[in-house]
Amino acid sequence: MSSSSDLPATPSRISPMSSDAGAAAPRLLAVIRHAASPPHAAMAAEALREAAERAGLDLALDTVEQPVRGRDADAVLLVGDATAEAARHAGRPLIATTIVEAIRRPEPALRAAASLALLPRPAVAAAPAPLAAPAAVEEGGSKTLVAITACPTGIAHTFMAAAALEKAAHQLGYAIKVETQGSVGAKNALTAEEIDAADAVVIAADTGVDRSRFAGKRILLAGTNDALKDGKGLITRALAAEVQGGARAAAGAAGAAQAPGVYKHLMTGVSYMIPLVTAGGLCIALSFAFGIEAFKEPGTLPAALFQIGAQSALALMVPVLAAFIAFSIADRPGLAPGFVGGALAGAVGAGFLGGIAAGFLAGYVARFLRDRLPFPDSLEGLKPVLVIPLLASLVTGLLMIYVLGAPIAAALAWLTEFLRGMGSTNAVILGVLLGAMMAADMGGPVNKAAYAFGVGLLGSETYAPMAAIMAAGMTPPLGIALATVIARSRFSQEERDAGKAAAILGAAFITEGAIPFAAKDPLRVIPSLIAGSAVTGGLVMLFGCTLRAPHGGIFVVGIPGAVGNPLGYLLAILAGTLVTAAAVAVLKRSAPAAVTA
Repeated sequence: MSSSSDLPATPSRISPMSSDAGAAAPRLLAVIRHAASPPHAAMAAEALREAAERAGLDLALDTVEQPVRGRDADAVLLVGDATAEAARHAGRPLIATTIVEAIRRPEPALRAAASLALLPRPAVAAAPAPLAAPAAVEEGGSKTLVAITACPTGIAHTFMAAAALEKAAHQLGYAIKVETQGSVGAKNALTAEEIDAADAVVIAADTGVDRSRFAGKRILLAGTNDALKDGKGLITRALAAEVQGGARAAAGAAGAAQAPGVYKHLMTGVSYMIPLVTAGGLCIALSFAFGIEAFKEPGTLPAALFQIGAQSALALMVPVLAAFIAFSIADRPGLAPGFVGGALAGAVGAGFLGGIAAGFLAGYVARFLRDRLPFPDSLEGLKPVLVIPLLASLVTGLLMIYVLGAPIAAALAWLTEFLRGMGSTNAVILGVLLGAMMAADMGGPVNKAAYAFGVGLLGSETYAPMAAIMAAGMTPPLGIALATVIARSRFSQEERDAGKAAAILGAAFITEGAIPFAAKDPLRVIPSLIAGSAVTGGLVMLFGCTLRAPHGGIFVVGIPGAVGNPLGYLLAILAGTLVTAAAVAVLKRSAPAAVTA
């Protein structure tokens, strides 16, 4: 009996051994899906393969790792979650069974499928062929695409990129459905039928996205900024991309199209960490509203709020950061060692810097073990549930305890003391730098690097940089909105209407509200935005403002204890807004009519 290692990459066919030499054995296709436990799906595939071999049946196995396209089957056996793909096999006899039945009693399932295949069927018009990937997508004609957009915070770029792709597809005459993976989860989720019917897949994301659903499809991986700048180009490149043969191949080829890199892995971790920091910081602020030491009285509401914020939400901040950095690198095998490494980083005092180091270490160790560790095929199912978590956690944990933890903890302690002990001049310089970074690319890598720096410092109880970062991030859209009012003649009616929306986005700390104006006239607008944000960042640090929440915009000012020196904070935002508006108004005076019309 051959093992699963003998299976070729193409569909495995078992030579018919029927005693009736004059009758051709029915050609069967078993489609096996079980997202909850891939090892069980592999066991079901092996059981069906061996049963088909014993019975002399011609069977092809369609699995996530080895999908089958274009199989002309007489009957289709849908196993487990594969029932969701029934529409793909319309026109063929279908029969379903469970994963458990396929493992324990594969022979009855195959006999039922074979019997169904031998039943006479009425003649029908030629049915459309299964969705086999063509050698190349034909030029012209209607095409269908699916897409996913995602960004670290899941608020602005996610939906702006989706809108850009939808607009580009409409202009090209193509149909597209975009799933947005925002801060509240996936919206407009893609179904298996929609994915199967698509000619190509566009993933415009700045964080890690699960691509296993798109095995056998043309996949293009890009960032949200790429979708905003050239949506048509992304769609065209996606339609010309090579077809991926399986989940691992899809991931590999997509990564080759645009390597995720350190930035993308880091932003994935930050995006999952932000809700914990927000909830924890605001709970602590509410506790302090009852008195700065009120939480020390056991059994009181302030004590409960402090326990929720400091001892629960913020305690999970570093482990979650590390776990999802590792997840972005190695997918699910990276989660367990990432959580372990992050927890150890917190235990040894390495804080968010240790969490970042542990996340990358755990991710790359887990990916190495997943891709390079030789293992018998019969025991392959143990790798994701036993071998990788154990070995990767041991390597990550031992290195964090004996090698990396102490130096990183010392570096974090030095950074914390340096920031706390800065004189007013150095503090203002830091605020100016962070403010300028927030406006430099409005949600791009520079902006997110400054933001991640501020969020990480919250875990070490350093709150001033976060105040400068959020205030400076509000200034660009607020300044643009004011400029459309005080310099109306330099903006079209469409821009003046967009300015009203920018004011709301700015108040909510969505810097991306200024992007449409910067994209239309970058040489005049971007320097104005940087100037205003730099002024705001410097003034926030000069006034000694602090902020315990990493998001929420102007609205967190009303929460007791969330903002230190709220009056100075508001004055700094107002000053930066005025500087931005004045600079835009002055520079726009020399703008050609084509820019402002």
